[in-house]
Amino acid sequence: MPAVSKGDGMRGLAVFISDIRNCKSKEAEIKRINKELANIRSKFKGDKALDGYSKKKYVCKLLFIFLLGHDIDFGHMEAVNLLSSNKYTEKQIGYLFISVLVNSNSELIRLINNAIKNDLSSRNPTFMCLALHCIANVGSREMAEAFAGEIPRILVAGDTMDSVKQSAALCLLRLYKASPDLVLMGEWTSRVVHLLNDQHMGVVTAAISLITCLSSKNPDEFKTCVSLAVSRLSRIVSSASTDLQDYTYYFVPAPWLSCKLLRLLQCYPPPEDGAVKGRLVECLETILNKAQEPPKSKKVQHSNAKNAILFEAISLIIHYDSEPNLLVRACNQLGQFLQHRETNLRYLALESMCTLASSEFSHEAVKTHIETVINALKTERDVSVRQRAADLLYAMCDRSNAKQIVAEMLSYLETADYSIREEMVLKVAILAEKYAVDYSWYVDTILNLIRIAGDYVSEEVWYRVIQIVINRDDVQGYAAKTVFEALQAPACHENMVKVGGYILGEFGNLIAGDPRSSPLVQFNLLHSKFHLCSVPTRALLLSAYIKFINLFPETKATIQEVLRSDSQIRNSDVELQQRAVEYLKLSSIASTDVLATVLEEMPPFPERESSILAKLKKKKGPGAVSVELEDGKERGELNGGADRGGEAAIAASNASTPSPSSDLLGLRSAAPVGGPAPSAGSLLVDVFSEAGPAASSTRVNDDGFLSALHAPEAPDSRLAEGPGDADSAPPSAASEDPAPPLPESDELLNKFVCKNNGVLFENQLLQIGIKSEYRQNLGRMYLFYGNKTSVQFVSFTTTVSCPGELQSQLNVQTKPVEPLVEGGAQVQQVINIECLTDFVDAPLLNIKFRYGGALQNITLKLPVTINKFFQPTEMAAADFFQRWKQLSQPQQEAQKIFKASHGMDTEVLKAKLLGLGTALLENVDPNPENYVCAGVIQTKIQQVGCLLRLEPNAQAQPGEQMYRLTLRSSKDTVSQRVCDLLAEQF
Repeated sequence: MPAVSKGDGMRGLAVFISDIRNCKSKEAEIKRINKELANIRSKFKGDKALDGYSKKKYVCKLLFIFLLGHDIDFGHMEAVNLLSSNKYTEKQIGYLFISVLVNSNSELIRLINNAIKNDLSSRNPTFMCLALHCIANVGSREMAEAFAGEIPRILVAGDTMDSVKQSAALCLLRLYKASPDLVLMGEWTSRVVHLLNDQHMGVVTAAISLITCLSSKNPDEFKTCVSLAVSRLSRIVSSASTDLQDYTYYFVPAPWLSCKLLRLLQCYPPPEDGAVKGRLVECLETILNKAQEPPKSKKVQHSNAKNAILFEAISLIIHYDSEPNLLVRACNQLGQFLQHRETNLRYLALESMCTLASSEFSHEAVKTHIETVINALKTERDVSVRQRAADLLYAMCDRSNAKQIVAEMLSYLETADYSIREEMVLKVAILAEKYAVDYSWYVDTILNLIRIAGDYVSEEVWYRVIQIVINRDDVQGYAAKTVFEALQAPACHENMVKVGGYILGEFGNLIAGDPRSSPLVQFNLLHSKFHLCSVPTRALLLSAYIKFINLFPETKATIQEVLRSDSQIRNSDVELQQRAVEYLKLSSIASTDVLATVLEEMPPFPERESSILAKLKKKKGPGAVSVELEDGKERGELNGGADRGGEAAIAASNASTPSPSSDLLGLRSAAPVGGPAPSAGSLLVDVFSEAGPAASSTRVNDDGFLSALHAPEAPDSRLAEGPGDADSAPPSAASEDPAPPLPESDELLNKFVCKNNGVLFENQLLQIGIKSEYRQNLGRMYLFYGNKTSVQFVSFTTTVSCPGELQSQLNVQTKPVEPLVEGGAQVQQVINIECLTDFVDAPLLNIKFRYGGALQNITLKLPVTINKFFQPTEMAAADFFQRWKQLSQPQQEAQKIFKASHGMDTEVLKAKLLGLGTALLENVDPNPENYVCAGVIQTKIQQVGCLLRLEPNAQAQPGEQMYRLTLRSSKDTVSQRVCDLLAEQF
């Protein structure tokens, strides 16, 4: 910056500011300001021309007066005149005044633009920076129209100074955020990306902010930045603190640039180039390793910079979700922060672990910290940290720890902050329903929830428990007994009265045999709460009373007396009065048969999305709540009901439209009203049911699993049978031949051998996510097609085909997708799969759509492999080796000896073997380092037993470690195929 001359002190301005500060009252200040404004106005209008110094001084005074809150309606032209000065201080004041006071509608904007153009075209870097700063500060559409084409040229010009390049990059970023349609990079794209290689770190830091913003909107145009970003990150991470002295912050090299690079990489999927991906993995491992090193300084700035890079690296690892070793290491690193003395670190660790808990690779590692998280929930001083601890408990919950987590959350609810109680109640209700294997435990939990936090139990929670009780014959008697006992408490929350009135009105007869809960005792207990309740609850209780008359004729006279009382038939509330009159008349004139018909027990509710889950999503915001469902052997969901409101549901069933993203395994699908309730042992009873008419044509097999694949279709069924149904595709897409499978199809397929959920395919236009569930020889797969652009996909069609012999080995049904996918939207497709016999090839998924008029034709291999139909089998050591010897024929065994592609991490190996679908048998092999598994592949024609033995030589040096994998099964083709699939995973 040019030196300020002695005469630039502007003594008059200093005296004016001092006078303002010395004013004793507001009136004195206004008087002094008005005097000064009159003086400035006379100077500007005077005949004598002012010199640059005087103009600058008076413009500064006007600016100061404006900042005090007073309106300024003159002086703008003098400020514009200062822009033409060749003195830095005068030009600086002119630009400052314009940036603060001139709006985009000013008549002076053309003069200002001309002055800015003159400065941009000059070779004076100081003036160029002032002009760029002014453009960015104003940031109007007029500025973008005038300079959006000029600034990129300055940015990439070879003779532009580094300081100007920094200002140009940030100015362009400001204009792009304000008017993205006017900032078109076009020919400048590649040259802007190559600024990542600039030798000046400040230029790189400014450029990466611009590139990150641009690539988030136009990822395809800037995809070349990935390799350059990885290269630059590698150089920073591998450098010592002395290598980048000017950009080293408390012994941490370029922390801000490192964070920006890691954030840029989160805009893209993992690099496809093996060398680039390997280099990036090395960078991430180095960052994790450095986090373990002793600190080089005790200053808080050092730890802040170091941890900022670490958390961005962990965010990138979570974003990729493809490196098991890194995910587990990231989880372990975060676990160390859970007990850190810094509150912010504990908060960030809990928040990041919530995301890690949803990954199949790191879920088990997250669960190891359950005691620490529970302790944080109980002892943390900061309510925001306690809320994150509750979120993490919710995310890490599964069948193995559900009872412990629900019990701890219930215990905490008694002393929880009021601001988070409602959300805690919703989470407890969802977890209790989602992981209940014992319905009596579920009922106990919800009633306990109402007792502890009744004021925060929303209607959706008690609606849901009623729906589930009605849908489960085996829990109705227990629910009636439990709620009867709960109502005997002296202080009983109104929500408990609602649940009690509904359940006893429907199922009070199941406990009426006990003298302690005779019909009259039940009625008197409910009626003792009547006068304490609100009008809606009283209305519900009146409906329960008329139900009692049907269930227990001996109570008729008592209940009629209550209905006949003046407090009822002359009640000031119209609703209560009408019910009392109508129920009294109904019980008086209707015959027993008519009464039994009108007041018969409610039929099972149609199954749809849990209204509790929908409420939690609404409370947390879109995308904030992720309720993932794992394989059926690990997680299940209660067969609850639809969203119906309390007593109003006694008379009517309200249909609702389920959210397609909320229940990815179809557990909300409708069951035939009045049909038999599913057995208590099957928590996946509705996996293959479809809402509407299609559901009525399904049938349940012996263990409660729906056989929708064999059911005759209703005339309006939405399932399109077979892969080649041309009626399901628009003519424009059907007329095109499918493209051959992508070269990377096999690699994408191998990613899903040991997992069921994840991103199957992603490019700059389209993302395809997948979630699937398998049981015995049946499977259901949900595909999610996401439009990553802001432009519509038209003529969008998908086709699943089974090439060659696969047609006789797999039976596949697909549901058509909507032909139009809006920009930024997602559509869902359901695929039902039946394994007829063992197979080797995978079905082909062809996606065709038009983007910007151009046809996109993509073919992938659908990740359906033979191991998906494994049923895990537990075996003792003696049984395993006896069966191993029986499968000793050469054609029954397949063996591979291969080099380890990844580190031999015990937890990762176990996770992959469990993900294969087999049971991992502990303490069976004499060598504790070996792994043995057993399972049965279920097909429609036969069952194929499989035994597996994996022998690693972990003692070898890294890079020389080997595996020996041996598969034995009763069918040779199965042994070879499973062996080939599994060998690719290690």
